[in-house]
Amino acid sequence: MTQAKRTRMSPEARREQLIEHGMSMLADRTLDQVTIDAIAESVGVSRALLFHYFESKQDFHVAIAREQSRQMLACTEPDLTLADPMLILRGSMSAFVEYVSEHRHVYVTLLRGAIGADPAMQEVFEETRSVMAERVLAQAWTLDLRPTPLVRIAVDGWMAFVEEVTVAWLTGDDDIEREHLLDLITSSLPLLGGAAAASE
Repeated sequence: MTQAKRTRMSPEARREQLIEHGMSMLADRTLDQVTIDAIAESVGVSRALLFHYFESKQDFHVAIAREQSRQMLACTEPDLTLADPMLILRGSMSAFVEYVSEHRHVYVTLLRGAIGADPAMQEVFEETRSVMAERVLAQAWTLDLRPTPLVRIAVDGWMAFVEEVTVAWLTGDDDIEREHLLDLITSSLPLLGGAAAASE
């Protein structure tokens, strides 16, 4: 009899597999319930193996947050081939809303879990917001705005607004159409930026 050949995963592939399993488990449980033991049992590996890739449960949670951020930033990359800056903005925001809709429990759980969480988790969300804000500021000139300090603050505030209204839309009972949400998000940026510019 011949022995079945085992397929050994590379360290990178195994780490990605563990993170993906962690993200999938967030579909029906809280972040605190995504434990090392639960992941080990789900994937069929030893608890010790997980600690080979992650120093602690918190380190594992941060890795999940970073992967969620990477995926979201990748799918919301602005399409700069479009001529109309508002179409560029709406396209990115449409991709954002679509992504968080498909991963709503993961997104809401991680976002809400980051509030009051350890500095490493907060850093992931701050980095994500920073990238998205810089994308907006890089195109500010197309909206006749200069990236002044006050405009930068306004864009940061707009990012927080986008997160809050989107989470409210995802978790609320109100019958708000997706296109109306996008109208609100997209139209609010030039209004806020213009108000900031006019105040200087």
